[in-house]
Amino acid sequence: MADAQPFVTGALLTVAEVATGMRVSNMTVYRLIKSGELPAVRVGKGYRIRERELQRFLEERSVRVEGA
Repeated sequence: MADAQPFVTGALLTVAEVATGMRVSNMTVYRLIKSGELPAVRVGKGYRIRERELQRFLEERSVRVEGA
């Protein structure tokens, strides 16, 4: 029998954890999820955001300031 691969790889973060880390409100995170900008997994009545998806989201939106 082959070695089983983990079903979930990486951390799953709650909406509150993401909001705290980004220093925004929970509602802002819900809006990002609803618009499709931030992928999330539905777990029961709540959502979980994969840490790698959050990292990708932030990297795509980072800006470079020249001459600072």
